[in-house]
Amino acid sequence: MTVLEQISQTVEYIRSIYAETPEVGVILGSGLGNFSKEIQVEKEIPYTDIPNFPVSTVKGHQGKLVFGWMEGKRIVAMAGRFHFYEGYDTAQVVFPVRVMKYLGIKLLMISNAAGGVNPSYKVGDLMIIRDHISFATPNPLLGKNIDELGPRFPDMSEPYRKHYVKVARSVAKEAGIAVHEGVYFAVTGPTFETRAEYLMIHHMGGDAVGMSTVQETIVANHMGLPVFAMSVITDVGIREEENVITHEEVLEAAKHAEPKLTQIFKSIIKHA
Repeated sequence: MTVLEQISQTVEYIRSIYAETPEVGVILGSGLGNFSKEIQVEKEIPYTDIPNFPVSTVKGHQGKLVFGWMEGKRIVAMAGRFHFYEGYDTAQVVFPVRVMKYLGIKLLMISNAAGGVNPSYKVGDLMIIRDHISFATPNPLLGKNIDELGPRFPDMSEPYRKHYVKVARSVAKEAGIAVHEGVYFAVTGPTFETRAEYLMIHHMGGDAVGMSTVQETIVANHMGLPVFAMSVITDVGIREEENVITHEEVLEAAKHAEPKLTQIFKSIIKHA
């Protein structure tokens, strides 16, 4: 079965359960699943029920599509994403983004938990992603191009739509929420970075580092789908000589920062 046939089969199944057209798609990162509680839910579909969908294997990812209303817009939220480090290939990682595009979304919003590389960042900070560096993770468009999805050589001069970055900056200022704007450096994981790697990423221009988001963003841009993305800084690894990072600490930090991220996301959806 070709990728286009898989997308068609998956979209057909989802529409047989939920026939409405979502305007905004949201991908929720580690520890950020409570965002779905803010949705006026109309339908939830477990990933295990959806043809061709992978299954979330990481703690902090619920593993379901949530359809409903938020700020006057119909949205679809991925409560749990897929990662290359789980053993999925890049086509599987980005498959839900392609499905959401074919379901009708006009904006993709992405959240993630990330490590702070910029020395001025601290645990619990929020970072609007204005750009990314993706050399350390496989490009999901490798291989034969699918012309029906997008061009062979997609432009990446504005991977994160400047309009929504501006809106988020304004919303955060009005709400008194401190936010950074920075560059997200993508790695494969699942190991957290060594101290030398943190320093290298910092010197290469990265402000935060994580194991997701970039592949999803590349595919969205390939399909002409605007992207807005934010990171919750859940650990810092460049300054302290004795700090040890655990996934449990990442989830805890994300939980505390989530209300602020949710407030900004809701405002972006309202303006979408």
